[in-house]
Amino acid sequence: MSGHSKWSNIKRKKEASDAVKGAVFTKVAKEIAVAVKQGGPDPETNFRLKDVISKAKSANMPNDSISRAIKKASGSEEGDDYEEILYEGYGPGGVAVMVRTLTNNRNRTAGDVRHLFDKFGGNMGVSGSVAFLFQQKGTLLVDAEEFPDEDAVMLDALEAGAEDFVSGGDYFEIVTAYEEYYTVKEALEQKNYTFADSSQGPVPVTRVKVEDEDTIAQIERLLEKMDENDDIQEVFHNMETD
Repeated sequence: MSGHSKWSNIKRKKEASDAVKGAVFTKVAKEIAVAVKQGGPDPETNFRLKDVISKAKSANMPNDSISRAIKKASGSEEGDDYEEILYEGYGPGGVAVMVRTLTNNRNRTAGDVRHLFDKFGGNMGVSGSVAFLFQQKGTLLVDAEEFPDEDAVMLDALEAGAEDFVSGGDYFEIVTAYEEYYTVKEALEQKNYTFADSSQGPVPVTRVKVEDEDTIAQIERLLEKMDENDDIQEVFHNMETD
């Protein structure tokens, strides 16, 4: 499982421009809205909301912006209703790509996603066209610079209930069963762990190794432009590189 699909995304986030950071805040606000609609405004009883708030703080989103997003979604202010839609397709080199979106305009988002696939040498498929290449898991990424003791991190992760632990150089990848994601994350947070990134979603079952530098650059450009789209929350792929 070397070369987790989110590691390159993390590196891009660390070097993100102010414009991209603003887009991150917009995405987080949408996640807060959906979480509140599903489970209410109290993070102590709404684990999804608690998780999103943690991500918001990691992205340096101001506390008043977080509170305003929760208030808006809880009904005290009028807000948008977002629909969660998963798009699938192939990027250059036959790399499978899954795109999770939150949108209030299905036609706009579908058009944008299709355009990005086409522009960067891929093609958007129908539902199920690449989903069979992934399985639903929880993923937690721990920065190896902040937590350098690999054996200790692995032991804590497995004791918390993780299914797998992978050392990948800059990051340690902790994989959980989909339904155990919040339990494992909370147990590790109680041990003062913080996460470079975390998500519930598709993890590749098989990977496509890409060696051609031009193809890698084209895929990276596709992922970068998807990151910049306000409706696209997360992108998962099965590319593996050296």
